[in-house]
Amino acid sequence: MPAIAILGIFVADATFRAPRQPAMGETILGQGFALGPGGKGSNQAVAAARAGGDARFLTRLGRDTFADMARKVWAEAGVTPHIIEDPDSYTGAAGIFVDPATGENAIIVCPGSAENLSPADLDAQRPLIENAAIFLTQLEQPLAAAKHGLGIARAAGVRTILNPAPAAELPGEMLALCDIVTPNETEAEALTGVRVETLDEARAAAAALRARGAGAALITLGARGVLYDDGTISEYIPAFKVTQVVETTGAGDAFNGTFATALAEGADVLTAARFGCAAASISVTRPGAAASMPTRAEIDAVLAG
Repeated sequence: MPAIAILGIFVADATFRAPRQPAMGETILGQGFALGPGGKGSNQAVAAARAGGDARFLTRLGRDTFADMARKVWAEAGVTPHIIEDPDSYTGAAGIFVDPATGENAIIVCPGSAENLSPADLDAQRPLIENAAIFLTQLEQPLAAAKHGLGIARAAGVRTILNPAPAAELPGEMLALCDIVTPNETEAEALTGVRVETLDEARAAAAALRARGAGAALITLGARGVLYDDGTISEYIPAFKVTQVVETTGAGDAFNGTFATALAEGADVLTAARFGCAAASISVTRPGAAASMPTRAEIDAVLAG
């Protein structure tokens, strides 16, 4: 199985459930709490590995309890970690508010030691990136590190995927290093200025991303599914129906990690996107981020109908 090299961060997710978010200076009673593993890069690595991929995760950790949590999660999922330990910093953490009525969330992320990821760290892992089938990254670690990793991968002919989350302003030369960009509606609008509420608007945003240098855009549309557009193919792939949404945290990560796995296995991009949609449809029926990532057998069962 060709490797999937994933650059990103691990954070411990502290998830609070409450009917609403408190106002500044206000204290309200919550309806539930959980502490578990998260971070977009780590979640995507777990998703890729649980779906059968050879996931290699590049990041920085502190030397603390949350770092122990990370290593345990990766070992259980089958992720191969490539870690720089940073004893002078802390392992990242995130505060997550979840509305129990809808499953929607709001998140604050503190990357901790992963905030120190640098181009030099990527140079140290150059053989891993150059020998991978896919290089996948996001924007929770410094932009310079993500850009450098994409550049190493592109120079070696490795397929590159950028999940531009959280939304940030990106230079055109960085988008030009991306074979596929996978924003959600909000991120697509932030990158292009095009509001994404309809499929036609998603296609317009995809065209704008390609005009800025991206090879293709795959815009995730939440409960509606995804739109893939590379200038030749423009295809809408609907989401799989679910009986009840428990929590949307990690759904995009489930999609990206499993999409990368399918591509690494040789699937065409539309088949890989459908595979990712099936994984995301399972993840939203479960609480947590990394904890919600489905197994290969579960994804195959959804695809089989």
